[in-house]
Amino acid sequence: MKGNELSNFGKVAVLLGGRSAEREVSLKSGAAVLAALKKSGVDAHAFDPAQRPMQQLVEDGFQRVFIALHGRYGEDGTVQGALELMNLPYTGSGVMASALAMDKWRTKLVWQAASLPVPAFEMITASSDLSAVAKKLGLPLFVKPANEGSSVGISKVKKLSDFRAAYDEAARHDTLVMAEAFMGGGEYTVAILGERALPVIKIEPANEFYDYEAKYLRDDTRYLCPAGLSAADEAEMRRLALQGFALVGGRGWGRVDFLMSTDGKPYLLEINTSPGMTDHSLVPMAARHMGMSFEQLVEQILAMATLEWAHVG
Repeated sequence: MKGNELSNFGKVAVLLGGRSAEREVSLKSGAAVLAALKKSGVDAHAFDPAQRPMQQLVEDGFQRVFIALHGRYGEDGTVQGALELMNLPYTGSGVMASALAMDKWRTKLVWQAASLPVPAFEMITASSDLSAVAKKLGLPLFVKPANEGSSVGISKVKKLSDFRAAYDEAARHDTLVMAEAFMGGGEYTVAILGERALPVIKIEPANEFYDYEAKYLRDDTRYLCPAGLSAADEAEMRRLALQGFALVGGRGWGRVDFLMSTDGKPYLLEINTSPGMTDHSLVPMAARHMGMSFEQLVEQILAMATLEWAHVG
C-alpha cells in the first residue's frame, strides 16, 4: 500500500497479551504485527487489555484495532463485542463467528448440519464410560478442551489406562471436553484472506502430534507448501476451507485446520479466527508462498478491519 493509504488507518491499537492461556503466544504475535505496521509507516501502538481498561482505546484516540489476541477474552467474541460498543473497527471475525469458532463442539455441529466432513467425536464428562467411548472411536484418540487453542490441554491417548488422566488434564482448562477419533493421513491447514483460500500447508511435527511445543518452541517441525497434494485434492481442501469458514460467519482472515484420513479424505478440524503471527506461524507462511511479504499481509488484514454491523442503517 502507498503511504497515503496507510495514513488513512489513523492511530492503530495492536491488541496483544490478554488473559488467556495463550498470552505468551499472543505477545509474540502482537510484537511481530506491531513491528510490521511501524515498518510500513502506520501509527501503531501496543495495547494489552490485561493491563489497561478497554475504554482507554477511546480515551487515547485510537481509530482502528488489529486483534492479535488468542484464545479466551480475545478470540471468543468478548473483545469483539466491546469494540462494537465503542464503534472501533477491528480485524477478523465478528462477535458471533468468533464465539462459535472458539467452541470446537458447536463448530462441528454446524459443519455436520451442512454435511461437511468432521472426525468422529464424543463429548465426555467425569462420569462417562471411557471404555465405551474408546471402543466407539478406536485407539489412539485425542482428548481436548472444547474452548482452548494452541493445543492447550490436548492429549493423545494410546491406551485405555491413559484416558482418565487425559480427561482430567482437558477438564482443567474447560468444562466441555471432547474425545476425537485419530485420523492417520496427516495434518493440513488452509489460511483464509478476504475471499481467498491460500495454498494448503502440510504439517509434519517431530512430536506425536502438532502440540504447543511443536507449534511454538521446536525448530524441527516441517511445513510443506506446496503440500504435495494433487491439484484436485488441493482445490477441494481450499473449497472446504472457504465453505467451513463462511458457515460460521467468518470474515476478514482466519485459518481452517484439517486432518486427512488414511484413504486421503480431508476432514475439517477447527477454525482459528485470530491465527498466530509469530515466526513459526502458518498464515504468513502461506502468504509468502504467494509472494506476499509479512508487511503486506499485515497491511491487507488491517485494511479489512470493520464493524460487524457497519452496513446496518
